[in-house]
Amino acid sequence: MARRNRKYAVPGVEQEMRAFKGAVMKGEGYAVNPNQPDDVKYEVAKELGVPLQPGYNGDLDTESVGHVGGKIGGAMVREMVRLAQEQLANKRQKE
Repeated sequence: MARRNRKYAVPGVEQEMRAFKGAVMKGEGYAVNPNQPDDVKYEVAKELGVPLQPGYNGDLDTESVGHVGGKIGGAMVREMVRLAQEQLANKRQKE
C-alpha cells in the first residue's frame, strides 16, 4: 500500500501524529512498534480478515481497505474528541 502524502493543518506534526496513532492503537489493544506505528494497519487488517500486505495491494477492494482505515481513524477521532472535551472541562474548572 503506497503511503499517501498527507498535508496537515499544522506544519511539522507528522512524527507526532504517527506517535499519536501508535499510542491510540496500543490503547485499543494492538501490538505497536514505536518506530513504525503505521504498521499497525497490518494487524488490524488481519483481525478484520483483510489480506493487506506490505507493497502492492491493488487487488483489494476499496470497501475492505476502508474497513482497516476506518477502524484506525475512528479510534483516533474518538481519542481526539475525548482529549478536547477534557481540555474544555479543565478550562471551565479554572474559570
